[in-house]
Amino acid sequence: MKINIPQNAKTVINELNNSGFEAYVVGGCVRNAMMGVEPHDWDICTSAKPSEMERVFKVYETHDFGLKHGTLTVMSGGEAFEVTTYRIDGAYSDNRHPEQVTFTDDLTLDLSRRDFTCNAMAYNDKDGVIDPFGGEDDLRNNLLRCVGDPDKRFNEDALRILRGLRFASVCGFDIEKSTAQSIYKNAALLNNIANERIRSELSGLLRGEAVCKILTEFRDVIAVFIPELAQTFDFPQHTKHHVYDVWQHIVHSIAAVEQNDVLRMTMLLHDSGKPQACTTDENGCSHFKGHQQISAELAEGILKRLRFPNDFSETCMKLILWHDVRYSGSKKQIKRLLQKLGEENTRFLFKVQRADTAAQSEYLRTEKFASIGLAERQAEEILAENQCFDLKSLKVNGSDIKALGVKEGRAIGELLNKLLDDVIEERVENNKPELLKRAKEYISL
Repeated sequence: MKINIPQNAKTVINELNNSGFEAYVVGGCVRNAMMGVEPHDWDICTSAKPSEMERVFKVYETHDFGLKHGTLTVMSGGEAFEVTTYRIDGAYSDNRHPEQVTFTDDLTLDLSRRDFTCNAMAYNDKDGVIDPFGGEDDLRNNLLRCVGDPDKRFNEDALRILRGLRFASVCGFDIEKSTAQSIYKNAALLNNIANERIRSELSGLLRGEAVCKILTEFRDVIAVFIPELAQTFDFPQHTKHHVYDVWQHIVHSIAAVEQNDVLRMTMLLHDSGKPQACTTDENGCSHFKGHQQISAELAEGILKRLRFPNDFSETCMKLILWHDVRYSGSKKQIKRLLQKLGEENTRFLFKVQRADTAAQSEYLRTEKFASIGLAERQAEEILAENQCFDLKSLKVNGSDIKALGVKEGRAIGELLNKLLDDVIEERVENNKPELLKRAKEYISL
């Protein structure tokens, strides 16, 4: 198979070859190129030792911050290429990093330490694909398989467990039987991995096209680092609004929303509190009153633990709190929604609600979608017409109120909010004379 290597990468490979060393593009870039996906980075491996690489590229701009691990960053045509010496990893005492690395001139030994067969291929134009572990066949069969013994691979680096699930979700791979069994067997090793790394892999997994399948088959692995979700597994929803248990509803709702990190994380956590909120009436029907608040509280702890940014977490929590709001058809309600959530998050909320509805039963589904659609159109009309729904669009401000003799900051804020309420409830028009008149009435009370 021919891979089109960028000219700047070829230049680096040619410099090494012309100096008597082997050199190949390797790993993820080879995998992506074979799948028809444009690689973001072109990593290069070589038989040249670090000191030999420095000599080969002495006239190039280079960066040596990874040199002790065998990596030299070489600038070619304004692009950065990581060039790494073939190596053998030593023992892994922390389930993440080797204690030492040993350099080798054997490409197969270097490829043998890698995680999955699809990532253990190398290529150059002269030799073609170097594939000692059957990665090309596995790619052709949409199969994710560990290189060698899966238990060894996952004990070396436990993050590979979640990386494997991400690859399978994003690429639509099936996970080979012994690899899948080892993922389950070694899932508890994820407790040894930094939360920031888990966060990154989880976000990628959730963006995948095959997310529904992976979260269904490997839910217990997810529960290792989000144990709060385990209570949703197989938890029934005895209501005509649902056809799935809580976890399967969550999983299908994730797949139904666009591949946006905030939206997919919101769907993952939006019903996490349902089991705690569940009550059953005399007819055996389930009710989940207050599950939004419980789910938001659970989400707060989960997102903090996984080190998500504060603004990301706050957005998810707001969407979870409001995801079950029912619309009356009143524009006043939509203005209140815009006031509390803001423009972007209100648009996000409609997407959350559509995905939530798509993962429910067909009972009243058409009516639910119609209600969301009306609310969405009303919101767009309010925004297009610059109708007032927040203090920024109110035609008076703090200085105007201060000029009426109100000096204390809290009192000014309270009065402005009263005026905003009056505008939203259409008790007064949003123009300065009318608002100042109403403000004077409040002051005189």
